[in-house]
Amino acid sequence: MTQPRIKAGLWVASALRLGNADGRFGAVLRKGDPDAGGVLVVLRGREGLSVLSQVRTADGELAWMRATGSAPVDQEAADAYVARQLKYDADLWVLEFEAPDLLPPFEANIV
Repeated sequence: MTQPRIKAGLWVASALRLGNADGRFGAVLRKGDPDAGGVLVVLRGREGLSVLSQVRTADGELAWMRATGSAPVDQEAADAYVARQLKYDADLWVLEFEAPDLLPPFEANIV
């Protein structure tokens, strides 16, 4: 049985608070659907950027995948990925965090 899902707007607010508390300041680059929008997270590191895309495991658990690959990418590649995803899902939230080590400030199962 899957766990209940938290509304996207509440999850975003929580992630931003966690980031700010950890010195990994974040911002909302684009607001999505407050109830059921998906989330993309752009991590700005020392050597480039990484985009995390919210996914669900086979068990329905929240997980994240490095959508731009395992290596850091430049701003242009990150922006292009986000733009492509927005064409498919207009309800997406897009967040960005300062993340020198390219790790998110929230608990994340990265697959």
